[in-house]
Amino acid sequence: MKIYAHRGASGTHPENTLAAFEEASRLAIHGVEFDVHVSKDGELVVIHDERIDRTSNGVGYVKDLTLAELRAYDYGSWFNEDFAGESIPTLEEVLKTFQHTTHHVNIELKSDVFPYEEMGEKVLYLVEKMGMADRVVISSFDHEAIRNFKRSAPHIEVAILTMEVLVDAYDYARVIPADALHIYLPTAMRKMTKDALLKGAIIRVFTVNDEDNALALEQIGVHAIFTDFPKRMKQLFDLKQA
Repeated sequence: MKIYAHRGASGTHPENTLAAFEEASRLAIHGVEFDVHVSKDGELVVIHDERIDRTSNGVGYVKDLTLAELRAYDYGSWFNEDFAGESIPTLEEVLKTFQHTTHHVNIELKSDVFPYEEMGEKVLYLVEKMGMADRVVISSFDHEAIRNFKRSAPHIEVAILTMEVLVDAYDYARVIPADALHIYLPTAMRKMTKDALLKGAIIRVFTVNDEDNALALEQIGVHAIFTDFPKRMKQLFDLKQA
């Protein structure tokens, strides 16, 4: 089972911060996943929510704040005072953390609520500039954005995210066209996942923090899981193989 650190090592560190990514970069796991938004002044920043309220001591939408304004807030104290002073990272800073590792890097485009102008083009430019085109997968709940990205960069892997039960997930993904399906945990246990796997789909499942669920997904042939606790999940599968 391939393991991805979900928003970095977010079970033990504040999500989508350099502290979480640096911890993930030290682990011998397959990959890392994180989310990208665009600031008011057009900077690619790594954060999950459209608003900064939940994971910082500030308020407001990412799209309404400049990078300097976003960085005036603390993104670590909400999790633990040991992480006080953590800043919102840019995409470039996060990519640099993994530029010289072997991790597969999942960049989620958070354009399913606000259709950020030129987000895909900016991500593509940065990924190619840093020489990481063969080590990334671009994913999104915004399937139109995934289609557009694949048209611009057919050499880069893309994946569609879904929390829904699809009638024929494999065929739908081919229409996009997407190289992989990233499926929500409860949905992943449905017949659609087994059918897609039988047809040759690459399936990765989010967010898997329970060991029994991880083992059940391995049993049905899922390729990878996204987890907040990558170290613990790696130890689980290492012990299973020993």
